[in-house]
Amino acid sequence: MFGLECQEASFVIWAFLFQIILIVHFALRKWRFNIAKRYGPIVYALGIPAAVLSMFLLLGGKTWSLWIGGFIYLAWGIFGFWIEYVRKIQWRNPPRWPIFGPYVILYLATIMFYWWPLALISRPLWNAYAVLFVISTALNATSHKMPDDEK
Repeated sequence: MFGLECQEASFVIWAFLFQIILIVHFALRKWRFNIAKRYGPIVYALGIPAAVLSMFLLLGGKTWSLWIGGFIYLAWGIFGFWIEYVRKIQWRNPPRWPIFGPYVILYLATIMFYWWPLALISRPLWNAYAVLFVISTALNATSHKMPDDEK
C-alpha cells in the first residue's frame, strides 16, 4: 500500500477503519438510535485491538506518534464504556464537566493521533482522513439525542 512497510500499512488501515466505524456509528445514532445504542459498546471495545496494534508498533521500534493513538483509544474506550454502559450516567445534557472534559479530550486525542501521523506517511492519506473527519464530526454533532428525545 503506497510503498509502506507492514507496520505503517497496519497503522494506516486501522486509522481509516476507526474513522469509518465512527461515521457508521454516528449515522446510526442519527437515523437509527436504538441500533447505535445497542452496538455502541463495540466502538469502545475496539480500543482493545487498537492497543494491541499500538503494542506491535511500539515493540517494532516505530515512533511514538504512530503507537500512542491506540493506547489513548483504549483509555477512551474504557472510560466511555464505564460512564455510558456500566454507570449509565447522563453527562452530555446538561454537561457534567468532570466527565465531559476528560471524555472529549480522550476522544479528540484518539482522533488526532490517528490523523496527524498520517501527514508523516502520506499527504494524500492525511487529506483523505481530513474528509472523513469532517463527515464524522458533522454526523456526531447532529446525532446526539437529548433525554427528552428518547422518551
